[in-house]
Amino acid sequence: MNTALFNDEANKIWQKAASSSIPEQLQIKADFYNRLFNFFQVGDYYYAIFNLTSLELELVSNEVTKVTGYEPSEFTVASMMDKIHEDDRPWFLNFENKIRLFLATLPPEKLMKYKARYDFRLKRKDGTPMRVLHQSMVIEHDDDGQILRTMAVHTDISHLKSEGRPVLSIIGLDGEPSYIDVDVDKIFTVSKEFLSKREKQILQLIIEGKVSKEISEMLHISKQTVDSHRNNMIAKSGLKNTSQLIAKAIREGWI
Repeated sequence: MNTALFNDEANKIWQKAASSSIPEQLQIKADFYNRLFNFFQVGDYYYAIFNLTSLELELVSNEVTKVTGYEPSEFTVASMMDKIHEDDRPWFLNFENKIRLFLATLPPEKLMKYKARYDFRLKRKDGTPMRVLHQSMVIEHDDDGQILRTMAVHTDISHLKSEGRPVLSIIGLDGEPSYIDVDVDKIFTVSKEFLSKREKQILQLIIEGKVSKEISEMLHISKQTVDSHRNNMIAKSGLKNTSQLIAKAIREGWI
């Protein structure tokens, strides 16, 4: 998914959640935002305030430089979106859309009693990848429940999660229920779909630990056909062996 389309789809999601009216300028109060960190588990992190009316980051903390290499002034909504791994962009959009739909079901008094949590890969200024845990919550809304501002904390969890698909959870605060590993509608999908239906079947069974003979019996095809599909997947993925194929399939969310 190219960056321009990605940004456009994200803006559409956020605009649906935002108020159509322009609020008065929010006075940033450091003590208030510091208290919010009681809701977040943070390691190496930075935080930002997102205005859904202007679709701009009103504040980016200085810690962003330590974590990503970028100065706060360099870190905008557009630049952040450009740094998200291409294969994680559909996950990002589907998660944001699911969060918007969930918040739309809540009465105004409960909007600030939930935080959303999901992960994705982000590129640092030096070009190296990192896995970010994104946690966000509503910090301002109008009387009708239209969201005006959210606060997001990004924590570097590269040392905790090096591969695997992104996961969304919605965490309830003040006694509200939580929803872990939330199913999302795949409205947006990865564009580079290069595995055939049969290849995906075989790849899934390989990941489950099945050998070629077992797979051939399960799918009623010859062992030679299974091996041929396996070798084709390895070749067109630019990999060297089955172990690399399994690792990349899990990391990139092919299955």
